[in-house]
Amino acid sequence: MTDGERAGEPVVQRRRGSGDGWHDGAMSPTSSVRPFRWSRLTYLWIALALFAAATALGAVILYVRGDAPFAVDVWWNTLLAQSRTESLLWVSFAMNWLGGGWFGIFGLPLIIAAALAIARRPWALVFFLASEVLSAGLVQILKHTFGRARPEDIIVVSDFGSFPSGHVANATTIAVALMVLFPRLWVRIVGIAWVLLMAFSRTYLGAHWLTDTIGGALVGTGAVLVLVAVMAPRLTAEADRRADAAALRRAPA
Repeated sequence: MTDGERAGEPVVQRRRGSGDGWHDGAMSPTSSVRPFRWSRLTYLWIALALFAAATALGAVILYVRGDAPFAVDVWWNTLLAQSRTESLLWVSFAMNWLGGGWFGIFGLPLIIAAALAIARRPWALVFFLASEVLSAGLVQILKHTFGRARPEDIIVVSDFGSFPSGHVANATTIAVALMVLFPRLWVRIVGIAWVLLMAFSRTYLGAHWLTDTIGGALVGTGAVLVLVAVMAPRLTAEADRRADAAALRRAPA
């Protein structure tokens, strides 16, 4: 036990990375989750694996199945189409607006970016916006590469290409980025619920096949992890400064 611990002072814990000077485990005194558990290279390999999985799934859909949906896609969409209720439709329409269009693409990300700016977290702001841009770009590349047809019973207006789901990719990007920036259990729970509800709403409206939502989640997660690999030192240093400042404010005079 250190002198600081015996005196009851808050301690910011850090763990060195693999020789690159990266503190990959900064924790605030109130945090119970390490934001970066692995090396930057590990995050990069995971991101590349997720991108490869999304690309492979799209390739199987287009080149192996000839754009035909999987059996699980047909089963899931048929099940939802036969069990539509007015209340769930309204929830799904709300998610359609929240996750796409001008609000989902620009409004919500800019609100989060403004909050990060007000909180004086410039590197977190850059990380979040870069994740959003990368995710959106990759989604459009895959959409135009595979050009998958949407389900015939779609009841909302959507853009070109069913695979991957842009709504789910955007929701996943926001959720995972916030999980990285705010490593709390409740953020994880809300983030996962947000992504699952978005995926459900897209299939409930007939806008996507189930495998489209899986592809969107893969792309959204991969985009964030690429930026983690690139910006982890900056994010960790910023978190360290905030944790140290908080510890000083709580320290007895």
